Amino acid sequence: MMDASQIEFGIDSFGDRPRNDRGEIVSHAQAIRAAVTEAVLADQAGIDVIALGEHHRPEYAISSPETVLAGIATATKRIRLASGVTVLSSDDPVRVFQRFATVDALSGGRAEVILGRGSFTESFPLFGYDLKDYEVLFEEKIDLFHRLLDETPVTWEGTTRPALRDADVYPKTESGRLATWVGVGGTPESVLRTARYGFRLMLAVIGGAPGRFAPYVDLYRRANQELGTPAHPVGMHSPGFVAATDEEAKELFYPGYREIRDRIGALRGWPPLRREEFDAEVEHGSLYVGSVETVANKIAQAVRVLDVGRFDMVYSAAGTVSATARLRSVELYGTAVIPRVREILAEQPTVTVGTTR
Repeated sequence: MMDASQIEFGIDSFGDRPRNDRGEIVSHAQAIRAAVTEAVLADQAGIDVIALGEHHRPEYAISSPETVLAGIATATKRIRLASGVTVLSSDDPVRVFQRFATVDALSGGRAEVILGRGSFTESFPLFGYDLKDYEVLFEEKIDLFHRLLDETPVTWEGTTRPALRDADVYPKTESGRLATWVGVGGTPESVLRTARYGFRLMLAVIGGAPGRFAPYVDLYRRANQELGTPAHPVGMHSPGFVAATDEEAKELFYPGYREIRDRIGALRGWPPLRREEFDAEVEHGSLYVGSVETVANKIAQAVRVLDVGRFDMVYSAAGTVSATARLRSVELYGTAVIPRVREILAEQPTVTVGTTR
């Protein structure tokens, strides 16, 4: 178990479109500006990282995370700036490196990349890629990106983009290397690939008990040891929302969460979400929804069970919750939840999920 003071805490968003004070869902432009406002508040509240995910769907406003992160870079001082995730399969590794090296320069070395396949596939036809190449696209592009991180001339050849011959890529970073993670939803092959390249592992724990991901953490660490690659602390991200009481948090969070969940579920053949399922996930699963004490206890329990070094809360997963309530949730997470989690981890040998009403 890491020292409690060394564990990092972040927030994640896809630029979900909140409601304004009149109850209207805001425009995409307003949602992007809201994400910047939330990042500035997170910086002031002591949150370590903000990660912005890439989507190309009407529910979400952020399709170019690094562009928004560049805006955040000039308005913040200490918070690290990550994607969550960059869909590398439908992008070009050279351009991804260049864009994040630029964010790194603007932020004074605070940029991070979280690579992944993404939870949706709309970027493939949008950018002219065939889904039948799903596996080879990611495999080849992550290999090229790994080579680019050395910031030396690259010679590379594959089937998914033109070959490179002694190609030097600019701008260079001041540190000489971009911090790089891979977002993994829970397949052993993805965990092993992440370890093979020496990347950091970010687990997407979005449903069920966190403990079911423990074998993947163990696999990653064993693979690091066997391959001789860096043994980075593991990260996890899960949806959450903080309010004054458990009941307020659930009543604010549930309607928007159900709306988004059912819209996505209709595309994937899932039945509509029932309130009992939601309540069970809050109580025993991977929804960190409630008061400061409840959410802090639950995060501390997950950190202990998986022995992770970073926890990111997907703070906008409620979708259409009001912008005001979302800001308050970010503030409570940074100023109250995170300090309380550190206290619990430092003082208690075991953690029990609590309830505050």
